[in-house]
Amino acid sequence: MLRSKFKTLLLATSVTIMASSLISFPQESFEASIRGLNMWWEIVFPSLLPFFIVSEMLIGFGVVKFIGVLLEPLMRPLFKVPGVGGFVWAMGMASGYPSGAKFTARLRQEGQLTRIESERLVSFTNSSNPLFIFGAVSVGFFNNAHLGILLALSHYLGNICVGLIMRFYGREGSNKRNDPKTKFKMRSALSALHQTRIKDNRPIGKLLGDAVTSSIQTLLMIGGFIILFSVINKLLYHLHITALLAKGVEFILSALHLPQILSIPFISGLFEITLGSQMTSQVQDATLLQQAMITSFILAFSGFSVQAQVASILAQTDIRFQPFFFARILHGFFASLFALLLWKPVYLHLRSSEQPSNALPVSFFDQAAHMSTFYQKMIAIGPIFTISALAIYLLILTKRLKS
Repeated sequence: MLRSKFKTLLLATSVTIMASSLISFPQESFEASIRGLNMWWEIVFPSLLPFFIVSEMLIGFGVVKFIGVLLEPLMRPLFKVPGVGGFVWAMGMASGYPSGAKFTARLRQEGQLTRIESERLVSFTNSSNPLFIFGAVSVGFFNNAHLGILLALSHYLGNICVGLIMRFYGREGSNKRNDPKTKFKMRSALSALHQTRIKDNRPIGKLLGDAVTSSIQTLLMIGGFIILFSVINKLLYHLHITALLAKGVEFILSALHLPQILSIPFISGLFEITLGSQMTSQVQDATLLQQAMITSFILAFSGFSVQAQVASILAQTDIRFQPFFFARILHGFFASLFALLLWKPVYLHLRSSEQPSNALPVSFFDQAAHMSTFYQKMIAIGPIFTISALAIYLLILTKRLKS
């Protein structure tokens, strides 16, 4: 009872302080809000909407069930999750956060995952997409395509380690289809695909309309969180709370032989990854390795903004948020460690050779440059795409309300 009252008091006080801060810093809040809005409608919305719509249709047509049967012998021994987890993992890696949480919650609602399996799966299927790592962070902030390879390897290897550790989480949900003799069965996979499609029984037009409305509703929620945390991050800075928190982080950084000046970017990155990564890249008194380690942690932790988005998505199911939060901390440490371990064999080795033919082909770096160009083009056409998609959503919603 006392704990509940304390929580109520804490929440009420926090909201009151935030409201007062909005009144005290109207210009700064407005600029932060615009920054969050630009990020959402230029990058987040156009990059995630196609993945969300296609994934909903793949689930409805039974393709995800088909993939799940084929990947069962791989995903079950490694991560103690069903084969459909392979689909969530691949889509989450390609589209970025919070896609992994959305797809996991969707499969949980479909009954294809147990609660424990869902909590295992969501812990390692939320990651940054390659476009953001190469286009925005490595080339955009650091102006260094080679660094993108180090950050990407550290990020995804760290996520795999989190998945291997989280397989030991929970005692239920791992006994189904756990036969070590299970083989890839194409006939069973095709049968599962057909049965799922028959069970869904929605016309293609209805399925597509549901996919569009569900995806856009989720993205509207994500946009709200991005704007909110952009403003919160700015207010914390002007209230000197960021500097206060940074004082505590300085002791940890000193113990790890990292410059204390990285504390402010680190705290900012705990709230919002884009700002934190940008501020880290601008620190002049830190080596590139130190910057890479901090950036790797920020990308892996994913920021409270993304975590709030995930919490909101998971709240629609019985999946608990605590395992996901613990996994993000693990991922942060693993990613930073991999950045340190791979610095010499990967980054320095690539930099020491003008043409790294014995490591990665030159075309790989051309692709990284193309990613950066594509990222800039997306910023240019993103708002047009977003407005067009929202117009279609309003038309579908209006038609359904009238019928």
